Amino acid sequence: MSRILLIEDEERIARVLKLELEHEGYEVRTETDGRSGLSAAMSEPEWDLVLLDIMLPEMSGLEVLRRIRQVHAALPIILLTARDAVPDRVSGLDQGANDYITKPFAIEELLARIRSLLRHTNAQALPTEQPHQLKIDELTMDLKSRAVSREGTAIDLTPTEFDLLRFLITHKDEVMSREQIISEVWGYDFVGDTNVVDVYIRYLRQKVDKPFSSKLIQTIRGIGYMIKYDLEEAAGQDLNRDGQPPS
Repeated sequence: MSRILLIEDEERIARVLKLELEHEGYEVRTETDGRSGLSAAMSEPEWDLVLLDIMLPEMSGLEVLRRIRQVHAALPIILLTARDAVPDRVSGLDQGANDYITKPFAIEELLARIRSLLRHTNAQALPTEQPHQLKIDELTMDLKSRAVSREGTAIDLTPTEFDLLRFLITHKDEVMSREQIISEVWGYDFVGDTNVVDVYIRYLRQKVDKPFSSKLIQTIRGIGYMIKYDLEEAAGQDLNRDGQPPS
């Protein structure tokens, strides 16, 4: 039974969500303000997922999110927000939220997102015999601590950025379409536009490539993206469908 922490100050919404989630077989605890929600998240690290409202008394949902991420880097978190403004979504995703859903929402959509995120999280669990580090060029990813560095410089990645980079490195020198990336990083039940891949590739490039002389992440025109290990050939170039620089 997966355990879900619901932090929501609107009593009616919290009551309905708790009943629906328990009907689906989840164990649910509700908190009605930011401070008590943060305390619950920190004191009980075995949570499988957090549903977090942005507008909360005592402490905002974004501040709760920021503090949770300082301790629990991989805990799945879905934001609940009544505001559909782009800055709210971007701020939440930048601070480490895995997904968001805007009120009012259909309970079926929320349940689908929860299932997708939990399935994806469970799929990412690593058997003990697998290596816990990935390395390419001077970039290193520690899959246990989720620490990332390049040329000795620590790189701070959100959970989604980390999962995207891990997927690309695992498939280095292979062209990955936006649809493949969506299904592996966001999950098969992802509801949204594939342009989200382009957004997160841009985020990754700002952190992983821009500060350094060689560029790992390559755009394959008309297909998608890849990490190309032949850096002398690929440095700073967009490639065509054959993985070669355009003529």
